[in-house]
Amino acid sequence: MNFSRLALGALALGLATASSVFAAGPWSVRLRATYLETVDQSPAFSALGINFADDAVIVSDKFIPEIDIDYAFNDVLSAELVLTIPQKHRVDLAGVGRLGSFKHLPPTLLLQYHPKVSDTFQPYLGVGVNFTLIFDDNLVVAGVPLALEDYSVGLAAQAGFDVRVNDRWSFNVDVKRAAIRSDVLAGAAKLTTAKLDPWLYAVGMKYDF
Repeated sequence: MNFSRLALGALALGLATASSVFAAGPWSVRLRATYLETVDQSPAFSALGINFADDAVIVSDKFIPEIDIDYAFNDVLSAELVLTIPQKHRVDLAGVGRLGSFKHLPPTLLLQYHPKVSDTFQPYLGVGVNFTLIFDDNLVVAGVPLALEDYSVGLAAQAGFDVRVNDRWSFNVDVKRAAIRSDVLAGAAKLTTAKLDPWLYAVGMKYDF
């Protein structure tokens, strides 16, 4: 047998083997464009001699970038770590106007279930926990500084699907809901609790390693 043909055959076999190994790897990454929509719920409270109605605290919605790292335990169970960069939100008070802003960083860890539907369409459901760091809060009303709690811990849920484009890439659609809440404080006095509990609507791409 010609040596060059033997070498080419060995190289082709090696590449095919490597490709199958990589395709079977447990790791993947999703890159998403996500719209964060807060529910803006808060109990009624009194301050500055004014009685504020329910849901008077309003936190801005916004688009955020999202990167998610996935590890598949088997064909039906996987874990996903949801990450983004620190996000800044505006805060308003109904009847008063702008209070200021704060930043938050909300990593979320989810356990996903993937029912087998087809080789190209893969839906999933997820449930897990959200841990949100809250910082750089700069809130003032009538010259009185307000503060938020440093962090929030709550449940998170998820539903979505991947549509396979080729051996490595898939188109992804995803919806999540996370419990994110913080007391609003004036000194040591609690005024109300801001319940952001955002919906996160996302589209993006998944890459399998």
